[in-house]
Amino acid sequence: MESIDRKQFMHLLWRYRRGSISRRHFLGASGLGLATAVLAEAMPWLARPRKAYAAGELGDRVVLATWPNYHDMTNFDRFGEMTGAKPQVNVFGSNEEMLAKLQAGGSGWDAFVPTNYTITTYVDLELIEPLDLAKLPNFVQDAYDARFTEQGIVNGKVYAVPKDWGTTGYVVNTKHITSNPASWKEFWDASMNEASGRVTVHDYQLTTIGNALKYYGYSFNSVDPKELAQAEELLLKSKPHLFAITSDYQPAMRSGDAWLAVAWTGDAKQLHRDIPEITYVLGREGGEIWSDFYAVPKGAPHREAGYALINFLIDPAVNAKEVMAHGYPTADSRTNKLLPPELLNDPILYPAADLLAPLEFGAATTLTDPLRAEIMARFKAA
Repeated sequence: MESIDRKQFMHLLWRYRRGSISRRHFLGASGLGLATAVLAEAMPWLARPRKAYAAGELGDRVVLATWPNYHDMTNFDRFGEMTGAKPQVNVFGSNEEMLAKLQAGGSGWDAFVPTNYTITTYVDLELIEPLDLAKLPNFVQDAYDARFTEQGIVNGKVYAVPKDWGTTGYVVNTKHITSNPASWKEFWDASMNEASGRVTVHDYQLTTIGNALKYYGYSFNSVDPKELAQAEELLLKSKPHLFAITSDYQPAMRSGDAWLAVAWTGDAKQLHRDIPEITYVLGREGGEIWSDFYAVPKGAPHREAGYALINFLIDPAVNAKEVMAHGYPTADSRTNKLLPPELLNDPILYPAADLLAPLEFGAATTLTDPLRAEIMARFKAA
């Protein structure tokens, strides 16, 4: 067969990892079908995972609560084929939704994806269990960057293991927005001027209120009544100019209905990859840096399947495939060794130090602060 160059190979690899071509097609077109032994060592995510389960051992399903556009769906197919437990994915737009669902009881979840600042609340409310690490042999704590793992450990017990991390900024369609907004003040001002009617913000009080606070230079996590009152005034002023309040904003950005949207790292990466004129901005005043985790709720109906799914997803080879699909950086050094240099050097995933420095991790108090909850409710109802 004819040889292919590096660019052609990487294009084939991207298509395979995104699920648009089959394994058979990838191996044939790339010529790697002639070197399966080398392939298994260099790209282990193409091989069948080592751990297998007897039919029916885990039951016929496993339910995961997670976020939009956050996984390589072919990994779920592979897990179902391996174990007989077919993953069912429930998607949520905010940690407040997740908390309310668990507090109501009967969520039916076997595993879920909480954000760093929520975990102590789940522990205090006895909604999650300390993890049985014997059931998670793929979790090797020393392999992770401690900055993005420590929030999963409460009172010396591991309640959650890292999934990935990222930042919260905004995406701009530069074909339509030419003012090059570089701050949260410029974001909100543009939303009421050149981007009027074409803007989305999260259906999520932490980021929506937090980034309104940044307009005035306040802390992203402020619960000060006077500062929150100013943030609410800005939100209500901007409300008539918004296209939508949604945490699933990719469809609107892709269709052109929205030109400006509060965004997380991975969504920004996916959008820029497919539509290069959509760029990602971290407001120079600061904003949010975060890490997400996998956890098991108390009373999980398919508890063993929940553990098995988490263990599967944090396998470095499987996780590499996840990262290639969703575009969020991982804190796992083992996974990073399997990723291409161009991804590890991508400024969307790994912003410059001067942009990271002013970012704040969410504070636990913001999750249950009644005033922030009231402001978000009034904003959505306005």
